[in-house]
Amino acid sequence: MRKTCLNSVYELAKRDPRIVFVGSDLGAGTMSEMLEEFPDRCYMEGVSEQHIVGMAAGLAIEGYIPYVNTIATFMTRRCYEQVAIDLCLQNLPVRLIGSGGGVVYAPLGSTHLATEDMGIMRALPNMGVVAPADALQMAKLMPQTVEHKGPLYIRLGKGGDPVVTPDEAPLELGRALLLREPGEVLLLTTGVMAQYCLDAADTLGTAGVSCGVMHLHTVKPLDVAALARWVPGRRLVVTVEEHMLATGFGSAVIEALVDNGIDHGRILRRGIEDRFPTAYGSQDSLLAGFGLRGDAIAEAVSSALM
Repeated sequence: MRKTCLNSVYELAKRDPRIVFVGSDLGAGTMSEMLEEFPDRCYMEGVSEQHIVGMAAGLAIEGYIPYVNTIATFMTRRCYEQVAIDLCLQNLPVRLIGSGGGVVYAPLGSTHLATEDMGIMRALPNMGVVAPADALQMAKLMPQTVEHKGPLYIRLGKGGDPVVTPDEAPLELGRALLLREPGEVLLLTTGVMAQYCLDAADTLGTAGVSCGVMHLHTVKPLDVAALARWVPGRRLVVTVEEHMLATGFGSAVIEALVDNGIDHGRILRRGIEDRFPTAYGSQDSLLAGFGLRGDAIAEAVSSALM
């Protein structure tokens, strides 16, 4: 997913002279082709995350569309004031690409785990938040980000995530994608958790529980029309996210349902509890510890239906 995203920035830059890339400590060779072809529109600024946000704001004021990439925790926590004041307050067209959203950087511990990034980004006025499911969605998404009004936070997975969205499925910013028709249960999710929700739906299906999956790659603004169409009438609606439960995707869904008067039954939220993850390991092992793999999601649904 990360490779697809950065390659897309390079391809967009070939077609649009407004596209600029700004990176922070990304490793040798990253964006080398763009740096060679467009040295005046590709910058590697080292470990200076707050600086690159301010730099991107200046470039945007001059008419450019900057794409800024660094690790998600540094992009959100360390730069929060710059993002709020330099980008959101002025509603500038800067695209923040956060690498390793969720618990991707599990081997590096809590300092590198972006488990509250979507929550703090969606709290900012004018900021859009997107979390594609896979590289295929990313490839469809990136051209649409060019003309997006205002700043945008793009949450990346680890790369190499399985492609779970259909090739023929359209993708539009702000529009949800129904991956499986709902029955008595509907799983709502975002980002790479789509794969685990599909696994859970398969497991539940073998147990006779009809379960649908809807992927909302755009967390802000949410597709309220899709929620209004598919949520009513379900026995159980479950939100699933690789994020803290507080302020995250599930919170956004509940806010949208309540604020828009959408009829809903019982809602179950699955995510990370209100604590810093302290374990080390792999992304998959941490997700298992949080009960966010397909089998655990299916078990939680079954228990809720009893």
